[in-house]
Amino acid sequence: MVNHEAEESLTLLSEPEIIRKRLTRRGSGHLSNQELFTILLSPGSKKVTSIVSNLLKTFDGDLKELFSASIEELTRVKGIGFVKACQIQAAFELMKRIGSYCKEEHPLISSTNDVVTLMAPHMRYLKQEEFIVLLLDGKNRLIRYHRISVGSLDQAVVHPRDVFRPAIAAAAASIILVHNHPSGDPEPSEQDILLTRELCMCSKVVSIEVLDHVIIGSSDYASMKLRELM
Repeated sequence: MVNHEAEESLTLLSEPEIIRKRLTRRGSGHLSNQELFTILLSPGSKKVTSIVSNLLKTFDGDLKELFSASIEELTRVKGIGFVKACQIQAAFELMKRIGSYCKEEHPLISSTNDVVTLMAPHMRYLKQEEFIVLLLDGKNRLIRYHRISVGSLDQAVVHPRDVFRPAIAAAAASIILVHNHPSGDPEPSEQDILLTRELCMCSKVVSIEVLDHVIIGSSDYASMKLRELM
């Protein structure tokens, strides 16, 4: 038997309200990208469906591009103002933090997987190459991580003094090098290998061991240590 009252009440709801009800019943994992952005952008917007369509069309439905879009790029989309652009970036930043969340302020870094868990959510979608150094104490616990340089699409300029200066200042016992490849392919380049070996040689002078150099790709990673390239 058809419940006409239920059907009538459903038709009185706006699309965002219908999607929220669907989320409540089935969970957010069952919603499409379009529906998720509709919920995210719906407060205060009467034309949210067309705005979401504009947003996804602008980035060709590529969540990787959307994930790394700047405020300026987002506000170029018709219907996306400064406030909504900030909402989108804030949502994505929360996703990154959840992906790398650790209860401990100074987590133990005992494997390459620990490095990837900590850094990949922040680095895998970057449009430029960034070089990060993890500073570790004598028990391999993270003191903090330090951004050494931000480069171009395929290169970040790194000098040994810039790598070891924060390590010396923090009295680090060892360091782990991390950088991303915006191309998505984590395969080490010849330059990556040469730089790693240079930094390993410098580490002997300052007595701060380089434990690994991890390259982050879009869905994979490469460890110089595991590949015996250092």
